[in-house]
Amino acid sequence: MGALQLMPLLLALLAAAARAVTAAGAGPRPSEVAVGALFTYDSVIGRAARLAIELAVDDVNADRTVLAGTRLSLIAQDTNCSGFVGTIEALELMEKNVVAVIGPQSSGIGHVISHVVNELHVPLLSFAATDPTLSASEYPYFIRTTINDLFQMNAVASIVDYYQWKEVTAIFVDDDYGRGGVSALGDALAAKRAKISHKAAIPPNSNTEVINDVLFRANMMESRVMVVHANPDTGMRIFSVANKLQMMANGYVWIVTDWLAAVLDSSASGDLKDMSHIQGLIVLRQHTPESDAKDKFITKWNNAARSRGITSGLNSYGFYAYDSVWAVARGIDKFLDNGQQVNFSTDPKLHSSNDSTLQLSTLKVFDGGEQMLQQLLLTNFTGLTGPVRFNSDRNLVRPAYDILNVGGSGSRLIGYWSNYSDLSVAAPETLYQKPPNASSVAQRLYNVVWPGDSTTTPKGWVFPNNGQPLRVGVPIKASFKELVAGDRGSDHVTGYCVDIFNAAIKLLPYPVPCQFITIGDGRKNPNYDDIISMVADNSLDAAVGDFAIVRNRTKMAEFTQPYIESGLVIVASVQRAASSAWAFLKPFTLEMWCVTGALFIFVGIVVWILEHRTNEEFRGSPRRQIITIIWFSFSTMFFSHRQNTGSALGRFVLIIWLFVVLIINSSYTASLTSILTVQQLSTGITGIDNLISSGLPIGYQAGKFTKNYLVEELSIPESRLVALNTIKEYADALTRGSEDGGVAAIVDEMPYVEIFLSYHCDFRIVGREFTKEGWGFAFQRDSPLAADLSTAILQLSESGQLQRIHDEWFTRPSCSSDDSEVAATSLGLRSFWGLFLVCALICLLALVVFFIRVCWQYSHYSSSEAAAEPSAADVAATTDVVERQRRPSRLGSFRELIEFVDKKEAEVRRTMKRRPSEKDKQPAESSDAQPVA
Repeated sequence: MGALQLMPLLLALLAAAARAVTAAGAGPRPSEVAVGALFTYDSVIGRAARLAIELAVDDVNADRTVLAGTRLSLIAQDTNCSGFVGTIEALELMEKNVVAVIGPQSSGIGHVISHVVNELHVPLLSFAATDPTLSASEYPYFIRTTINDLFQMNAVASIVDYYQWKEVTAIFVDDDYGRGGVSALGDALAAKRAKISHKAAIPPNSNTEVINDVLFRANMMESRVMVVHANPDTGMRIFSVANKLQMMANGYVWIVTDWLAAVLDSSASGDLKDMSHIQGLIVLRQHTPESDAKDKFITKWNNAARSRGITSGLNSYGFYAYDSVWAVARGIDKFLDNGQQVNFSTDPKLHSSNDSTLQLSTLKVFDGGEQMLQQLLLTNFTGLTGPVRFNSDRNLVRPAYDILNVGGSGSRLIGYWSNYSDLSVAAPETLYQKPPNASSVAQRLYNVVWPGDSTTTPKGWVFPNNGQPLRVGVPIKASFKELVAGDRGSDHVTGYCVDIFNAAIKLLPYPVPCQFITIGDGRKNPNYDDIISMVADNSLDAAVGDFAIVRNRTKMAEFTQPYIESGLVIVASVQRAASSAWAFLKPFTLEMWCVTGALFIFVGIVVWILEHRTNEEFRGSPRRQIITIIWFSFSTMFFSHRQNTGSALGRFVLIIWLFVVLIINSSYTASLTSILTVQQLSTGITGIDNLISSGLPIGYQAGKFTKNYLVEELSIPESRLVALNTIKEYADALTRGSEDGGVAAIVDEMPYVEIFLSYHCDFRIVGREFTKEGWGFAFQRDSPLAADLSTAILQLSESGQLQRIHDEWFTRPSCSSDDSEVAATSLGLRSFWGLFLVCALICLLALVVFFIRVCWQYSHYSSSEAAAEPSAADVAATTDVVERQRRPSRLGSFRELIEFVDKKEAEVRRTMKRRPSEKDKQPAESSDAQPVA
C-alpha cells in the first residue's frame, strides 16, 4: 500500500526533472508570467467567478507539478457590464503584457475584445460568453471554456419536442448574446419540426414599462410556451412583469436558459424576493459531474467567501472559471517546456498620432501567441466541470445540462440533457459507457409542476387573444347547397360542412371567434386549389367546406382528420330493359341450356342402368322404361321424382345430382330476377377502365380536383372533359348523351353523387369507387388548430353527433334503393363446367363399378351353366345347340350378356345358388341307376 502511495510522487518528481532538463537546454524560465482577467465584479456570475479565479491561481502556484519555478500573476479588470468600459479595460490590460486573458463573461464585450486579441495574438479564454456567433473562424484567438449556447438551445428544443409543442415565443435581450441564442434556438426547433412563432425582443437596460409592453404583445399571440434567454438583471424583471400580467398562471410554460440557475444557486435559501414569481418554471443549468475535487473546492470557496464577507453563493460559472485558470496554467507550462520565450514586440500598425492622446504604441504583440494558442487547444485534463478538452469546432466535449423545475423555495432535478444521449433521468456520465439510445422510452423526464401549481402538461397554445377572429374561407357553389350555402359578401353560411365545423369548434377548450369569408359568386364554382393557396399565403387562416384531402393540397396547408369519407365514382344513364315473351330463357346461354339438358338425360340413363336389375319401378316395356328415364331426369329439377332408388350406386349418383340441380336452380332464379328488375346501362360503360378506353366525353364538377386527377393520373385528354356546375347541368349532359353534345358519364365524389341521385332517378353509379380520400378543414402549416380540431372531430364521431349531422342534410327520399350498377348478363357454361365435369365423372365411375360387378356375376353364372351335364330335355335340343355353335361366338356372347343384364338381380342369385346343388344330386342318381353285377 505504501508503494502505491509513493507512485504519484515519483511520477511528479520524474516529470519535474524532465522539465528541468528541457528548460536547461532552452534557457531559464521566467520567474513570473502575467495572465489577465476581464469580468464584471458586481454581478451574479462575476462574484462567483472572481473568487474562483483567485483560488485557482493560488492552487496553481502551490502545485509543484505545474509551472515549476514560475509564478502565475493575475491582473484583473472590471468591465462594469459595459461594452465601452470593457473595451477600455481590455486595452489597458493589454498594455501590461499578459500572455492570456480569462474572460470576459459578456458575449457582447467578447465580440469587441476578440478583435483586440486577434491583433495582439493573445489567447482569450471565456468562461461565460456563450453566444454561438463567437466562432473560431472569425475570432481565431477566442477559446470558449464553457458550453456553447448552441447546445443549450438544442436542449430547449428537445424539451419542446418531448412535450409535443410546435410553437414557442422567444423572449430575449436584444444584444449579441440574445440574438445569437435565439437564432440557434430557431435552427434547433426546426430540426424538431417546431418553430418560433413570435420573437419578443427587449432592448438592453430596459425599464419595467418597456418590458411590460413587450410581454403584453407576446401574450396576445397564440403560443403559451415562453423561452426566456436574458441576463440576470433583466430576466428577474421579466418574471415580475409577467406575474402582474397573469402570465404565470395555469396553461403557460416557461423555459429559462442557464442564467436563472446561476441566480438561484447564488442566492441563499429564502433570500430571493421574487421566488413566488417563478413557480413552475423549467430551468437549464450546466451539468458538472459529482467528484471529490468538486466537493473540496465548494468547501474551500464557501470558507473563503465567509472570510471575505461575500453573501452570494457559488454557481456553475465559478467551476468553469476555475478550470479556465488551470487550462491557462497547463498551456503556459507546455509552452515553456517547448523552449518558447515570453516576448512582446511592437505592432507597426499600432502607432500614436501626434494629435491623439491614445497611446496605441504601448500595445505589444505577443510573439509566441500562435504557439500558446496551439498549446491551449491541445488541453486535455479532468477538471471540476468534467473533461476539459476541445473538439474540432473548439467547443468543449460532452456538453450536458441539468433540467430543473422551480417550486417552493428552490428547485428540483427532473432530468438531464446531453449531446450524447439527449433527454434522460440518468446522469450523462453514467451513459457515456453505453451506446446512445434515441428511443422514445429512453427520452423521458420526471413529472413537472407547472405554473399555477398544475401537474397537467399544458397544451402550449391558445387562440390568440388579440381581438382578431379566425378568417375562415367558405366556397359558395352554384349547386349542392346541402354542403355549403351562403350569400356573397355575407358571413352567414350554412350547410353540412359548416355545421360540422361549428360543432367541432364548440368542443375546443378555448374560445375561437370566427369570421366566415365567402368566396365565389354563386353562379360558378370557385377553384378549390386557389382557396387552399389563399390559406398558404396567409390571406385566410382556414378553409371550411367540401375540400378533399389530396396530395398537392397537403403540400400547401395542414388538414384535419377527415370528417366524411369520399371517393371518385362514375355516374351514367340507364334505361329499363325491354320486356320479352322469351325472357325466361335469358338466364342461361344457349350452350348452357344444351349442356344442362344433355346432362339431365345422361343422369337419367345412368340411374336407370344402376336401378334396372333391382328396382321394379325401372322395369317394364321399352316404352315405359323410356318414359321413366325422361320423367325421372326432369322431375329431379323440382325434387318431385316418384321413383325410389334402391342400389347404393344409384343413391350415390342421385345425391350428387340433386346437389348440382340445387345450384342450377338457385343460379337460374337469381339471374332471372336480376334480368327482370335491373336497369340496363345505355352507354355500355361498366367501370373506369371501360370509360378511359371508350373515348367518349366525360363530365366533372368545375373547381374540384377531379379534372387534375383525370388528366394527370389517368392520362385522359383534356379535350374529352366537360366542366359542369349544377345538378341541372349534370342531368342535362347525361340525358343528351355523347351523340347530342352531352357526356357519356360524369366522374365526381360520392357525396355529390348521392345528392344528385336523390333528385334524378334515371342515372346510376357504374362500378365502384376507384379512389379513396376524405374531406377535411384546411389550416396554415403547423397550425395547432388542425390537431385540436382533429381531436374534436373524433369526439363528434364517437358520440354519434357526426352521423346525426350527416342524416340531417343527406337524408331525403331517393328514387330507388337499388344501386346495382351493371345490367345482369346470361350465365354461361364457363361458370358451371367444373361442377358438370365432377358430376359426369361420378356417373361414369358408378357405371364402371356397376359393369365390373355385372361381368363378375356373368362369369360365375356362365361357368356354372357350362359345368352342368345335359339332361333329357337338353339332348332333345342338341340340334339347336349345334346350329348356334355354327354362328359367331362373339355375337352369341354379347346377346347372352344383354339377356343376363336384363334379368332381375334376385333371379340371377337364385339360379347361381340352385345349380351347385343340382350338380351334387346328379352323381348320386347315376350310381343308383346302374344294374347289380
